[in-house]
This record gives sequence, structure tokens and C-alpha cells, in this order.
Amino acid sequence: MEIKNLFDEAAYRDIVQRIGQLTPASNRVWGKMDVSQMLAHCAKIFDIPNSGKPLPRMFLGRILGPLMRPFLYNEKPWKQGLPTAPYLKVADQREFEKEKALLLRQIQQFYELGPGKAGRYPHPFFGEMTADQWGKSMWKHVDHHLRQFSA
Repeated sequence: MEIKNLFDEAAYRDIVQRIGQLTPASNRVWGKMDVSQMLAHCAKIFDIPNSGKPLPRMFLGRILGPLMRPFLYNEKPWKQGLPTAPYLKVADQREFEKEKALLLRQIQQFYELGPGKAGRYPHPFFGEMTADQWGKSMWKHVDHHLRQFSA
């Protein structure tokens, strides 16, 4: 699996185009979230690198984060059904168009902030990450969920 970098224009445009393929009727291939919940979940993830302020570190992350960090951006695809941090879970019903627009805004903000400003503070669980690691991990996360819905 080739890992792209969401700071690269071609990767950014490809992700935006793939999100555009989704509809309220898009069915999941695996997992529990419907398409609107998945969009909301992905948008929440971008709150981390887009925040512009340091977020509190998790105790368990200080221990395990550095060991697990490479899985965020390496060439190996993520397994289906990986655990999700409780604050990133979306279980309630969401409005598709609203969540789609929010995710697109979040991705655009990440891309426009660029490698100098997006993700400049440590990840709450995984800790310090380079701009390259942020760009690849954010692409890999969105790609994982788009594949979940065949986009």
C-alpha cells in the first residue's frame, strides 16, 4: 500500500474527490458507523492537528504512543475494526451533508495550514510527530475510512 501525504496537492485533491463520491446511501464494507458517522469521526480527528494549541497528553500514550506511532504512517494497511478512542467515537445520528461539509473544511484547513503549522504540537496519544508523519497519518486515516465505504 502506498502511503500518500495529505500536504501534497495531488493527495489532497484525490481525498476531496473521493469524499465527493459518497452519498447518504453509501454502505459500509465493515464496521459499525454509517457514512454520516464516519464523516463526523474523520472530522473530529482533524481537531487535533488543526487546533493550533497543545492538547493534554494521555498517560497511556506517553508509554505506548512512541511504540505505536509508526503504524499511523507506515506502508501497512490498518486492520478493520481497530479500537477507537472514546472521545473520537460517533454513535448518534448525523446529517450527511453537514458532516461532509465539515470534513471537507477540516481537510482544507489542514492542507492550507501546511506542514509548518498543522500538527505542530504533540498528538495527545502518539506524542511528537514530524510534518511528514502528520501528513501521512492523516491521509492514511481518511483513506482507511473511505475504503470502508468503497470510495
